[in-house]
Amino acid sequence: MNSIKSITISFLSLVAGVASGQPAIQYFRPNSQDGLHVFETTKHDTTQFTDMKVRIGGNFTQDFQGLRHSNTATPVVVDGVNTNQLMGLTNGFNRAMANLNVDAQLADGIRMNLTLYLSSRHHEETWVKGGYIQFDKLLFFHSAVIDNIMKNITIKIGDYELDYGDQHYRRTDGGNAIYNPFVENYIMDEFATEIGGEVYYHHPNGLMVMLGITNGELNPTVVKSAKIDSATQKLNTYAPAFHGKLGFDKQLTSAFRFRLTGSFYAVKSTASNTLFFGDRTGSHYVYVMENTQATVGDNAFSGRYNPQFSQQVTTFMINPFLKYHGLEMLATYEMARGRIITERTRRTAKQYAIDLIYRFPRHRENFWIGGRYNSVTATPPRYGSDITIHRVAASAGWFITRNIMLKAEYTQQQYSDFADTDIRAGGKFNGYIIQASIGF
Repeated sequence: MNSIKSITISFLSLVAGVASGQPAIQYFRPNSQDGLHVFETTKHDTTQFTDMKVRIGGNFTQDFQGLRHSNTATPVVVDGVNTNQLMGLTNGFNRAMANLNVDAQLADGIRMNLTLYLSSRHHEETWVKGGYIQFDKLLFFHSAVIDNIMKNITIKIGDYELDYGDQHYRRTDGGNAIYNPFVENYIMDEFATEIGGEVYYHHPNGLMVMLGITNGELNPTVVKSAKIDSATQKLNTYAPAFHGKLGFDKQLTSAFRFRLTGSFYAVKSTASNTLFFGDRTGSHYVYVMENTQATVGDNAFSGRYNPQFSQQVTTFMINPFLKYHGLEMLATYEMARGRIITERTRRTAKQYAIDLIYRFPRHRENFWIGGRYNSVTATPPRYGSDITIHRVAASAGWFITRNIMLKAEYTQQQYSDFADTDIRAGGKFNGYIIQASIGF
């Protein structure tokens, strides 16, 4: 016991030492409580550039799960096994998740990010999430005109997390759960990393405009397609994807902040679009609504819904965000249309969500209580009608320090109008999860 205690104390001391000794990076979102309520990085230049700096950070998250599930699906027997029989669940720890973050200040107004998944539910081995370079100054042109333009412009280039919607700034990303007041993400989880670029315009009055173009794929390829698109009856092509955001974000008084954004993402044809299936780490609701043959890695997205818009997708999202003292609200309305390559017409998927959080005490706001309602209505492939999934969740949490967080969530999710032969027919799950997370 003494050796375990010594190792634990040494580890926490190392984390605290690294966190306190990290170099300051320009236009950077901290991996701690200080990063809450940060969306796009602003044009406020609060860090003086002195020389190139490298910042090594990490995120570690561990869950204890107590969820139960049930369904009424008709048995479907394959090789003597009922594929609609749910996995038996008990209380226990899930696989820990960890991220490694490398940020570098390359020059004045130029920074780089590289994020790696060290351990996750979907992959035990190390994976690179992506990396990008961000320009907030272009001093190497030695032009006063360009310097003046860049006072309002940010340019991001690389293999990066798409800035579609505002919810992705609060979602759990593998081991990084520090920004999320809940354990899991939305039912329809919008997240993808693609190769491309984004250009932002920030006005001092709070107006923000962004336009981006990417390759539309998680896994890029130069191999010519041999598949026929059912809608065009021609060989599939790999068209560019476009996304954008228009918003207003202003601290109107010392106590009241108002933000409202509208976003879009559109691609006409692609090898395999993953906007709603791009997470490579997996859900933090482990094995819910999975059958007895499931594995933690191969069935990594339990509790989520993928509308399967891999060939074509056009989607819009509106996000109002309000914060008054410790009370905050983030709402989401999303409307998506898309299809897979074997479909001739597009299907629809709609998502609604609202988070209400109260943080206290005043000024520190290191405790919180919150509630979430999330609903998806969509038409799956080969379905003639819509299905609906509802979730309600309640959470409470504590930032023990600005880098160490503990939270508990109770959740309940219900599936409606699925086919009798679908494992989700009459499905529901509920229970609690306790989660500890470190970010630095």
